[in-house]
Amino acid sequence: MENRYFTQDQFNDNFGKEMVSASEVYDQRKKSGIKDYTLATYDFVYISDSKNKLDSLGHFLATNYSYKMDEIKKVKEYWELAGDATEFPVDEDNLMYWALDLYCKGYEFDCKLDGYGAIADPKSQDFPKMDTSLDDHYFELAMEAYNKRNLGMAIIHFSTAIKINPNDPNSWYSRAIAKDELHTWKAARRDYDKAIELAPDFVDAIVNRAANKDEAEEYDDAIKDYSKAILLDPTNAMAYFNRGNSKFNKGDKQSACADWGKAKELGAAYAQERIEDHCG
Repeated sequence: MENRYFTQDQFNDNFGKEMVSASEVYDQRKKSGIKDYTLATYDFVYISDSKNKLDSLGHFLATNYSYKMDEIKKVKEYWELAGDATEFPVDEDNLMYWALDLYCKGYEFDCKLDGYGAIADPKSQDFPKMDTSLDDHYFELAMEAYNKRNLGMAIIHFSTAIKINPNDPNSWYSRAIAKDELHTWKAARRDYDKAIELAPDFVDAIVNRAANKDEAEEYDDAIKDYSKAILLDPTNAMAYFNRGNSKFNKGDKQSACADWGKAKELGAAYAQERIEDHCG
């Protein structure tokens, strides 16, 4: 894209650094005597070359995340937007995914996450309620957050549901989807694996894990998962279509065309484009 303040190359180059930074912030919090899963409210700062970009980002965060946003200020050669997040239970993973979500949202609006922090008082630590009856409650909170594109809080709430009930495959599967969307595919893979371990016939989880493997260019393993999903559900058009893509990616055009044809037969009209492009 032209005239970007925060380029895709910068986003990619700094993604891992953002994860390391979150770990360092977490370590400082632990050293101060704060226990895991203590509730905290973090403030944060974004910068950009455009007041309008920050205004759009601030409106999104206020509307969808219920964050409190300050007035945008001009600071030397850039504009600055500060705000306060909603309270969440902090451990190393939760803080990392919260920060990664803010980092990714900043990129979407062409703004850079410039820092964040929270007051840590070891003498005053509050924790979320973790009663065994509350796993559905946190799952619903997670889905609400996910539907508002608040992937960080979705992952945090799914994680709380998992802490309460680690045997629910839906929580593992749903958290995996959110992790995939935050570009942490290895962590997502582990969650898909757990969901399938708990529910071996979980077709959607098998298909999503296969897509995760395809993205990692593990085409043979992806094809195995898609084939397993098809055995469990022979009418799954998406599994046929995606298996065709994986086969094509590894150079098996003939088999790919057969799978795309089957996907179309099962109602996947979108397969026609692949057929026209590669199966003439």
